[in-house]
Amino acid sequence: MYAIETKDIIKKYAGHTALNKVSIKVPKGSIYGLLGPNGAGKTSLIRIINRITAPDEGSILFNGKDLCQKDVEKIGYLPEERGLYKKMKTGEQALYLAQLKGVDHKTALKSLKEWFVRMDITDWWDKKVEELSKGMQQKVQFITTVIHKPQLLIFDEPFSGFDPINVNILKQEILKLRDEGATIIFSTHNMASVEEICDHISLINKSEKILEGPLSEIKESFRSNNYEILIKNYSGSLPSIIEIDSLSKEQGLDRIQFSTDNKDLAGTFLSQIAEKEHIVSYKEIRPSVNDIFLAKTTEKKK
Repeated sequence: MYAIETKDIIKKYAGHTALNKVSIKVPKGSIYGLLGPNGAGKTSLIRIINRITAPDEGSILFNGKDLCQKDVEKIGYLPEERGLYKKMKTGEQALYLAQLKGVDHKTALKSLKEWFVRMDITDWWDKKVEELSKGMQQKVQFITTVIHKPQLLIFDEPFSGFDPINVNILKQEILKLRDEGATIIFSTHNMASVEEICDHISLINKSEKILEGPLSEIKESFRSNNYEILIKNYSGSLPSIIEIDSLSKEQGLDRIQFSTDNKDLAGTFLSQIAEKEHIVSYKEIRPSVNDIFLAKTTEKKK
């Protein structure tokens, strides 16, 4: 069962095609990375899932059934463009927004107090929003996005404006929400964050989906059979059974990189080096999400 499934979504604005037959499947209980360059169509798709706009063609299923307006109550959406009432007190506003989402006053107050402690913003409860830093305001908006415990959470660039410490705090909260049963769609340009928390990803480029699947499987499919060996006190002689791609210095060590799709040959090469050299480390160089992102968005269509 998928939490969200879009089928052949088409969306055009004044002659510009924002989405061209985009179909994605978001597994329940997963963190799903929605990736793509600026202008690729990610925000258009997110707005359609939230029923802020409607597709020109195509359909959306929520928990296996056609998405309807009532389902929006089960969705929490944190847009990239934030917005709070600057003159209202922080706690008062959070309480107001929680009640708008159907949480009764007593439950909302208790839950918000707990969240303010967890996010280390308790001292700002009675301060006006305009007195808060950008990061503090974003913490408040994150809290009001999740306060009604929605089944589906959509975060558009949730780490924008946060320092590394608060980015880590937010990551841990997102992982906890997933572990508690929420499904999360996560749109970001921060590829390191995708590596750390996403289970599945899709990549949209120039209005079309060009890649989708479990992150581990996608990374496996992009293996390039590149290896790296670090040697201490290199003697200057290497076996000739494999051609070396590069030999360089790194913090007093010699770094050797080579490529081969023959694992047995790679093992023999390593063994022969080990007979003469002090090997500090040996690893396969796996492509990062950023490597895959760049490769797919810059490749030319055949």
